[in-house]
Amino acid sequence: MRRALAKTRTDGILLKTPKSAAGVRTVAFPASLTADLAAHLDAYAEPGRTGLVFTGARGGQLRRNNFRRLWLRALETTGLGDVHFHDLRHTGNTLAATGGATTRELMQRMGHSSVRAALIYQHLVNGRDHAIAAHVDEQIRKVRPAESDEASGT
Repeated sequence: MRRALAKTRTDGILLKTPKSAAGVRTVAFPASLTADLAAHLDAYAEPGRTGLVFTGARGGQLRRNNFRRLWLRALETTGLGDVHFHDLRHTGNTLAATGGATTRELMQRMGHSSVRAALIYQHLVNGRDHAIAAHVDEQIRKVRPAESDEASGT
């Protein structure tokens, strides 16, 4: 079941489907995080496939006011300093862009149906021109005969 918590002015916090069809997706994550995710699920998440992954200190739904306290405590424990929760998403998408993710792939990972957000992350990696040129050079060198072979006539 794919769902999200949404706070409304009239009904409070509701469990509902994501805002758009693009929000319903499966996203791969780094294998090196598997043990951390398993530990988190065991300690903090509701049980079962439909349980909430993030809950409050007493197991209830997170709200903005109790989440902030938990987030600030986590920052203090880890020494991360002034990091906003959304920065985690931003960092992950920037790393995906620097890894060569296309606009379409970034859109899928982020759950967006327009290119606008994906282009933000691709813009951040514009300094990759030298890395791109080095990659193209490497591909050329793979198919071009070595200059020493040409000079010796072999």
